[in-house]
Amino acid sequence: MNMNIKTKLTLGIGILVAMIVLLVSLSIVNMQILTATEPTSPAAGPGLQRALLWISIVGGICIIIGCVMLRMLPSSINKPIQELIDGIKDIADHNYDRRLNIENREFEEVSRNFNRMAKRLSDYHSSTLAQIMASKKYMETIINSVREPIIGLNEEMVILFINDEALSILGLQREEVLMKSAQEVSLRNDLMRRLTRELVDTKETGGDNKNEPLKIYADNKESYFQMKTMPIAQTRSNGSVIQQGYVILLKNITEFKELDSAKTTFISTISHELKTPISAIMMSLQLLEDSRIGRLNDEQTELAKSIQDNSERLLNITSELLNMTQVESGKLQLKPRITKPIELIEYAIKANRVQAEKFNIQIEVQYPEDKIGKLFVDSEKIAWVLTNLLSNAIRYSPENGRIIIGARQADEEHIEMFVRDFGKGIDPRYHQSIFEHYFRVPGTKVQGSGLGLSISKDFVEAHGGTLTVESEVGKGSCFTLRLRI
Repeated sequence: MNMNIKTKLTLGIGILVAMIVLLVSLSIVNMQILTATEPTSPAAGPGLQRALLWISIVGGICIIIGCVMLRMLPSSINKPIQELIDGIKDIADHNYDRRLNIENREFEEVSRNFNRMAKRLSDYHSSTLAQIMASKKYMETIINSVREPIIGLNEEMVILFINDEALSILGLQREEVLMKSAQEVSLRNDLMRRLTRELVDTKETGGDNKNEPLKIYADNKESYFQMKTMPIAQTRSNGSVIQQGYVILLKNITEFKELDSAKTTFISTISHELKTPISAIMMSLQLLEDSRIGRLNDEQTELAKSIQDNSERLLNITSELLNMTQVESGKLQLKPRITKPIELIEYAIKANRVQAEKFNIQIEVQYPEDKIGKLFVDSEKIAWVLTNLLSNAIRYSPENGRIIIGARQADEEHIEMFVRDFGKGIDPRYHQSIFEHYFRVPGTKVQGSGLGLSISKDFVEAHGGTLTVESEVGKGSCFTLRLRI
């Protein structure tokens, strides 16, 4: 832009000087012509010389004036423009204190508007910075007031903020972690290394944290924390999502863990203590039914039968509670051995034969003898699972119905055992809930503790297998037990 102005001024001054020289030359020549009537006369020579001298003098003066103007005029215009450009660059570099003081009358309005703009930008920047700093202080105060450890990281895994609780359980100082890479801190801190690994696993799987509670020494005792990862993302106007970082929250569940442990211990103790009197009741009942001490009348026989049924039911419930406490306390001991699936199926059928005959239920076995492998499992636990599934199928099947129990080779590494009934089925809404402790499908009239399926699932998962259900209302249910060969 400056070169264009300079070029235009140079051309204009050159044309002006040339015109002046031309006019002066013409005037002098005309004067000489008018004064010298005879061009060839001796008087014409000195006149011509004087004209040339004047032309030279006037031309030189014009050239000097043009050079002076060429130097002064462009610089007088270029200087305020350059100053304006420098001021704009300073504003772009966030130097909002820059002001212009251009004395050139043509740029006075521009200078005044520039200074007003710079002042407004300075005021806005100061107020915005103050708001940001205030917001930062508020956020730090809120984060530090939370009694749960909180750690904030950006997408590059750099720690942006951390509260006092997190520093306490990490055993680090703020300056040792703030604005440092989490991987770098992990090299010298085991807990941070585990948190980082859990975060990376969550990013790769794209799912929620379902990890086991973290056991950490805090508050002068062993404490348990549940890790929760919350991604921080920004949605653009075009709908795309930009990942900006993560917040790690460690929820202290020590109190709930202690309550759960106390509950498990209480249930285990009560169940164990109940088994002794229940066994004594059943033994006394057998003595009463012994014909050697006298026959019972019909009413007494009916009462004895009721006592036996309720005693067996109480004994089953206490056994289920004991199994549940073993699983919850982590003291479930497996004694695996090589077992044929048909042996487990036959055990379950034998255990439920009386109940099946009572309701006239026909049990069918589907077992490809020559096309199925063997299992390496705790036969007692898996047999208990099949017995429980078959017992449920009998209870929820109509009289004179049928049940299918069997096994099949799912693939080269897995065997599936299943129990299928043709009863009223289970609503799909409850397919996951039926495996929870004490849950019973609404509207169920059959009595039960609601623990059988949950304990069965725990037993199967302890073997590294799965227990699933397929069911539709009015079409029966099929429970499938999948285990490795």
